[in-house]
Amino acid sequence: MPVGRDSVPEDVALHRLSWADFDDLARGSGGARTVRRLRRAERSRRLLLLRALVDEVAKVPDLRGPLPSPESSWELLTRVQAKAPRVLDLMLAHPYTGSWAGYTTRLFHHQTTGVCPLWVHIGHIHALAAAAAIRAGLRFETSVPVWHGGAILPTIGLARLPAQARFSVADVHGESGRLEIRSGTACVRIPPDHSMDAPGWWGIRHISVRAHGQALAVRLDDIDPYRGLYEPVLPQRISTTEMDTWRGLLKDAWRLIVQHLPEIADALSAGLNSLVPRPAIPFREPSASTGEAFGSAIVSRPADAVALAAMLVHEFQHIRLGGLLHLTRLREEDPRERFYAPWRDDPRPMAGMLQGTYAFFGVTMFWRALAHADPGFSDRRAVFEFAYWRAVTWGALQVLRDDPVLTQAGRRFVDGIAERLGPWQDEPIPADLADMAAALASDHYAGWRIRYVRPIPETVAAVADAWLAGRRRLAGIRVVSDRTPTPVPDGPWSRARTDLVRLGLGESAPSAPADSHGQHMPSEVWSTVPDATPADFAYASGRLTDAVVGYQAELAADPDRPASWVGLGLALSGLGARPAARALLTCPELVRAVHRRVRTGAASVTAPDELADWIGRFLT
Repeated sequence: MPVGRDSVPEDVALHRLSWADFDDLARGSGGARTVRRLRRAERSRRLLLLRALVDEVAKVPDLRGPLPSPESSWELLTRVQAKAPRVLDLMLAHPYTGSWAGYTTRLFHHQTTGVCPLWVHIGHIHALAAAAAIRAGLRFETSVPVWHGGAILPTIGLARLPAQARFSVADVHGESGRLEIRSGTACVRIPPDHSMDAPGWWGIRHISVRAHGQALAVRLDDIDPYRGLYEPVLPQRISTTEMDTWRGLLKDAWRLIVQHLPEIADALSAGLNSLVPRPAIPFREPSASTGEAFGSAIVSRPADAVALAAMLVHEFQHIRLGGLLHLTRLREEDPRERFYAPWRDDPRPMAGMLQGTYAFFGVTMFWRALAHADPGFSDRRAVFEFAYWRAVTWGALQVLRDDPVLTQAGRRFVDGIAERLGPWQDEPIPADLADMAAALASDHYAGWRIRYVRPIPETVAAVADAWLAGRRRLAGIRVVSDRTPTPVPDGPWSRARTDLVRLGLGESAPSAPADSHGQHMPSEVWSTVPDATPADFAYASGRLTDAVVGYQAELAADPDRPASWVGLGLALSGLGARPAARALLTCPELVRAVHRRVRTGAASVTAPDELADWIGRFLT
């Protein structure tokens, strides 16, 4: 690894991916060998970013602040490569080396400072070099940035020093197995087993699990400042008890992946380095990743190992696609937020749409494998999730395939997804679960439309005038239009119905219990679902007439509430009221907008279901 400013590092290779490997990735296959190719490309990319940062700071020495020149850390990394090249590979493969390099490079380009002074971000190269030197067993001295009393040594741990200032500097010294970090009179000694906690020291914890001969080893990183999604974050240390919970969840999740998706397991074990734990969120299982942190996933603690397995497959798809996008362009630049995505509540740009489709293709693959584990498998949850995700992901894929923003490679990629996802649409599913999946898909789509699609004002006026005049026809009026969504929602949304239906899948009798007067009441667990209303409980328990009455009452109290309009459409659909349901589930934004207008011009109260029924009769 030469240190000359005008040269490209010798170990930066020209990376190519064969069409065979490309097609394997598109179809969700491609094992550890393909992932290692992506990882090697990431190594070169990060090395080039690192060298570029060193060169940029050399041109403006003041950027380094109170720290030594980054050139000194480049020279230390060169010593590491000479003695222990695998250590350098490990540091370059570390996910947060990538997120740090990308983030700091953007700061240069945008001439901004981020959440810390620029010298703190630039100075992270000294922390990388120190960690590499420690792992290589070198004698060295350097200085590293300190943020709120924390001095990170990536992949190793965090020294906790007295915070005399928000941002400061600490000295790191390594010699003959003695490792110290000093700041003023404070000294933290790093234990020989770096992962162990000690006075003033938090080690980065590791989890290793094995199933059917296949191993997975990851860091559970709660301290690295560059582990976040967009900006650096402070440590959020989890307890020993929480750590044990994560270990148990990961053990069982890994067993499921190895057993049911062995090819994914082979690739995932080579491509996943680090998990960032987040607290559990009831009824939500958010996770995230970024293409710059190849090998890392941010995961909220799920309710069970099945959910964790699905989350790991989901994020690993993002990781693989992120690596592929560093090698080839699948789309042209188009930041417009113009797509409906069934996994998000807001409109998405092409980049997010492509990423989400590939990720939920993986989720579909997981639930399908679980649902078809054996001929007698009867897990309603897995079958339902397979039915739901295969349908909505296929719908998203159809929108993508025809979009002109895709490059030729991008069209080949989505065609590869379709090659596997398409035949799954015809696999038999029990009718009740298929109907349930279709209803929840309609719930989400209609909820998105009523909040983000604005009907044409002239159409709203014409339909409202026709209703008020008592006309029986809407001659010459185009009732439905595919308008570009707005990024500003018109009203809040509730996921209560989806949460309740999914809860019901785990109950032997998914109907809410009745009290002594025969009135159905929510179960103890159901009553904890955020934003759930009596009408939602009625719908989820199959009492559709009660649900209609409930949603009508909600609209009488708040005629603009999006979830009540869509809930009314779902309940009416279940009762066979087709015209009204069709209007409320395909163009709810128009029905609500017309209702708003006629409320000011009608002599009497306009019933939402009657207006929807009238509009629905003119829809094709």
